[in-house]
Amino acid sequence: MNKVRKTYVLKLYVAGNTANSVRALKILKNILDQEFQGIYALKVIDVLKNPQLAEEDKILATPTLSKILPPPVRKIIGDLSDREKVLIGLDLLYEELTEEDYFSE
Repeated sequence: MNKVRKTYVLKLYVAGNTANSVRALKILKNILDQEFQGIYALKVIDVLKNPQLAEEDKILATPTLSKILPPPVRKIIGDLSDREKVLIGLDLLYEELTEEDYFSE
């Protein structure tokens, strides 16, 4: 029987083809390719070309990464260079608890 895998749906909001936008996209693609091989859908939205989409989704700054599915919706604004912070912030990585967490003195 095939195991059902979650698919992550993400949106990256950028402002044009700036150095910050290009860097955010490159970092994000690297994280996704390493951590979620093929189980994600990423839509890049240029808020300069589609300001109505940014307004509808209440995007106030770029770059902003938004995880749409699975719920809950999560957003990270700004620099995406800290891989662990991105994964935890989007609820995609959970810190593993060790035995010491349960049996601390």
